[in-house]
Formats: sequence, structure tokens, C-alpha cells
Amino acid sequence: MEFRVADDTRHLVMLATALFLGTHAYAADETAAKDLARQNGCFRCHSVSHAKDGPAWKDVADKLRGNPGAEAKLIHHITSGEPAKFPDGHVEKHKIIQSDNPAQIKNLVDWILSLK
Repeated sequence: MEFRVADDTRHLVMLATALFLGTHAYAADETAAKDLARQNGCFRCHSVSHAKDGPAWKDVADKLRGNPGAEAKLIHHITSGEPAKFPDGHVEKHKIIQSDNPAQIKNLVDWILSLK
């Protein structure tokens, strides 16, 4: 149980940092974002422009565009392991991005949200 509390605290710190640093400009380092996504196997289920097992990131950006809570929502999704529904209807926990650096996670989310 102690690990879970530490894990939850880490997620809260990441969310708070993202909200504090939040910007609607979504200026992102694309290379660093793609590197983090590659290191975490995100491209197995996602693509920039077309749906795979997970939605295309451009579609995610389109869906969340104009939503003031978009950044916090995505950060929570990729750091909490919340359930994700797959095209065949099964549900499993979303893989948690492995990074102790909230700025890296924020950059990944900002890059996704910047896609058009």
C-alpha cells in the first residue's frame, strides 16, 4: 500500500506541475516528445495520423481542442493507468509513461495537443 500512496503522490505532483506550467500555446519539442513516446512503446498502439489500437494523436488533439482541461486530462490519462477501450471492445489499463520528469510528460502532451 505504501508504494501506491507514493505513486498517487507522484501523479498529483505531475498534474499540479502541469497545471501550474500550463499554457494554451502548446509549444513543444517534437523530437523529445517522440523519443519519450518511443521509449515507452506508445507507437505500438498510437500513430500521429491514423488510428491503430489507440486513437490517432491528431484525432485526440482535434477532440480536445478548445477544452481548457485538455492538458490535465491527457497527463492524467498517461500517468494514472486508467482504463482504455480498444477497437475490439476489450478494456485494459493504459500503460503508464515512465518518467520522473514532469516536464517530459508535459512536453509529450503539449506536442500531441499541437497536432493538426
